[in-house]
Amino acid sequence: MSAALLDATHDPALTSWVASAQAPCTDFPLQNLPLGRFRPAGSNEALRVGVAIGDDILDLKRAAEASGAGWSAQVLAWLAPLAAGDLNAFMALGAPARRGLRQALSAALRTGSAQQTALQACLLPQAQAEMALPCFIHDYTDFYTGIHHATTVGKLFRPDNPLLPNYKWVPIGYHGRASSIGVSGQAFRRPLGQFKAPDAEVPSFGPCRRLDWELEVGILVGAGNAQGAPLGMAQAEDDWFGLVLLNDWSARDVQAWEYQPLGPFLAKNFASTISPWVVTQEALAPFRRPFTRPEGDPQPLPYLDSPANRERGALDVRLSVALQTPAMRAASQPAQELMHSSMQDAYWTVAQLLTHHSSNGCNLQPGDLLGSGTLSGPAPAQGGSLLELTLGGKQPLTLANGETRTFLQDGDTVVLRGRCEAPGVAAIGFGACVGTVLPALA
Repeated sequence: MSAALLDATHDPALTSWVASAQAPCTDFPLQNLPLGRFRPAGSNEALRVGVAIGDDILDLKRAAEASGAGWSAQVLAWLAPLAAGDLNAFMALGAPARRGLRQALSAALRTGSAQQTALQACLLPQAQAEMALPCFIHDYTDFYTGIHHATTVGKLFRPDNPLLPNYKWVPIGYHGRASSIGVSGQAFRRPLGQFKAPDAEVPSFGPCRRLDWELEVGILVGAGNAQGAPLGMAQAEDDWFGLVLLNDWSARDVQAWEYQPLGPFLAKNFASTISPWVVTQEALAPFRRPFTRPEGDPQPLPYLDSPANRERGALDVRLSVALQTPAMRAASQPAQELMHSSMQDAYWTVAQLLTHHSSNGCNLQPGDLLGSGTLSGPAPAQGGSLLELTLGGKQPLTLANGETRTFLQDGDTVVLRGRCEAPGVAAIGFGACVGTVLPALA
């Protein structure tokens, strides 16, 4: 890890005057400072952007207005769009604003800060907040960077040729639907769709029978690029704003029937769920790792390569998925963890995805969402979807309470989590990404 990428905000010895930020298992210590959009629960107040700190939220609207807070003119200018609830406008300011505000907030929230008295009244417990999507998502593109997922799923359909020839050369993606993306806590109806059973002569239409979750990480674009002006690797690395967790729910039976020859459509655009807090790339700096390819695999083409990407392009984000069934909920049993994996296994880096997406002149905009694709691990038990964990439904999972699952049933709740841990640095997390399946419309 290059020392040039770290600054005083990453010091593991830093503590905050917000007591809950020191809890050993908190996702939101002073070293994190993720941004999210919220308002007090049950109110009609306008949404504004806040910072998660321990169990609380620093309301940046109230913080900007707080008498005696002592913000500089520059910091007040950065806070203005956040106080108005417009994270996209802040994203458009680029990396200097992102880094500068992080440093100002770190100083304001650390133990001994002269701003504590003024900001103490600007805290709201997270339990008393209504969270919204962190920004307006103009466009959504889902990539396919999880090589273990791609290989396992490929074997289900093409045992002799699981990976198509282009996979190791080009980041594969498709354009998804932004309008159906919801924030953690989203409850959505089981989708209706057209599908064809293997033994049926004609297709049928009705509720999806093979509903699945997909464990992904979402990348939010920063300032973006003008149409016709592609991002180079250095620009892309500087520009991406931060990460969220992403559950890209999938109707596997609809997908199997519709995806040839043009790819995913109605099987993928009925719902996607993201976590509410955006963990910025600065918070993730201590968890950057070298990007390497397995021996014998082709190296990226020059436009997708750079010394910085080789040195620190990968991200060590530890991921997990848990399931809580209606029976478990009725018995007050917590969600059961089903798998874990790491973003470090992704075949392409964040900078490579932005660079490739813009390489034809496509203009990325502040707040555009890029999905990583399903991030499975190398072991069979690390499948990032039920499709993998049950081998296409052939081997049901047996849960601790004796229930079984091949695919999701109505009332099931899926919980995604992400956490970064490493020796000598403060651990940070993403909070939960939670979604629940409701019955299909009658």
